[in-house]
Amino acid sequence: MANETVDRFRVLLSCPDRRGIVAEVSRLLAQQGANVTAAAQFTDPASHQFFVRYEVETHSGSVTPTSLQIGLASGLADLLQQPNAELLVRRADHKPRVALLASKASHCLVEVLQRWRTGELPCDIVCVIANHPHIEEFAGWFKVPFHHVDFPVGEKAVAFAEVESILQRESIDVTVLARFMQIIPDSMAEAHRGRMINIHHSFLPSFVGARPYEQAHARGVKLVGATCHYVTPELDQGPIIDQEVVRISHRDSAADLRRKGRICEREALARGLRLHLEDRVFVHGNRTVVFD
Repeated sequence: MANETVDRFRVLLSCPDRRGIVAEVSRLLAQQGANVTAAAQFTDPASHQFFVRYEVETHSGSVTPTSLQIGLASGLADLLQQPNAELLVRRADHKPRVALLASKASHCLVEVLQRWRTGELPCDIVCVIANHPHIEEFAGWFKVPFHHVDFPVGEKAVAFAEVESILQRESIDVTVLARFMQIIPDSMAEAHRGRMINIHHSFLPSFVGARPYEQAHARGVKLVGATCHYVTPELDQGPIIDQEVVRISHRDSAADLRRKGRICEREALARGLRLHLEDRVFVHGNRTVVFD
């Protein structure tokens, strides 16, 4: 479709594997006038679950995400009736509405805001929510609306209700915990499953919970890192999107580990968020398939 005005879409399919799925999807896309410009596929050998991600283009205005999805779903009806089968069609220029949650530390928050401002992260950052008022300064640098929500002892349920009210009012698609140091209630984690992303300052599954750098220092590890993962009701146990590590030595103090680890935190969160925004992540049980 060179030199023509085109619309671009992403097509994601997850289903039990069988012979000929790629040929079926390709035929159905061609029938709707879609040209495949990129494709990635994987079959999990343990579960025999198949995953495929297409990037396609069509003549401008010839189809919509809804019509493309309906056409594919009709032709793949027998597959999509199987357990654990999902089909998603989305415009490639789709920009999810994102909220950033932070506490005292600002490094992850500022990293995400800076990458968003420079166009690296395809989203609309709608607001910043924090339980420390000084975070308003950093939101102000990027002209993003700020909400301060206090979390007094004994009243955290009320505070989380206020946070949830903001997320609902702003029609948030993705919530990012940019070093938000409050434990998300189970009900809230479940309601946002697959749409709430956290950065944990440890190379999970090691050193879950609080003070992971101190735990790592006490254990004498030679690597520290950070883990970007989806939030689930199980603390720090959600499906992992991305991780980053840095080598350390016996000379490093716990403060050194924390300083070096912050570099990992920034990189893992920004990279993991971009992968999610670009529809490159499939959640498969407590694991992920990531087409980077």
